[in-house]
Amino acid sequence: MVFSRLENLRIDADKTQQEIADVLNCKREVYRRYEKGIYEIPVWALIRLAEYYQVSTDYILGLSDEKEQKK
Repeated sequence: MVFSRLENLRIDADKTQQEIADVLNCKREVYRRYEKGIYEIPVWALIRLAEYYQVSTDYILGLSDEKEQKK
């Protein structure tokens, strides 16, 4: 997983770690650890972030450089 993508998406959206933690209903420190690659992000959180940022899960995981979800 390309952990920098989580941080880049958050910064591009002009959001704080706390705001994204609130989206995931978790503590800011837990989200920070996802963003830094200390904790593996759970599948449910990955899906929620993909929906929130309107990108594919493959993009967040670093499997694709295409942000757009294929329909």
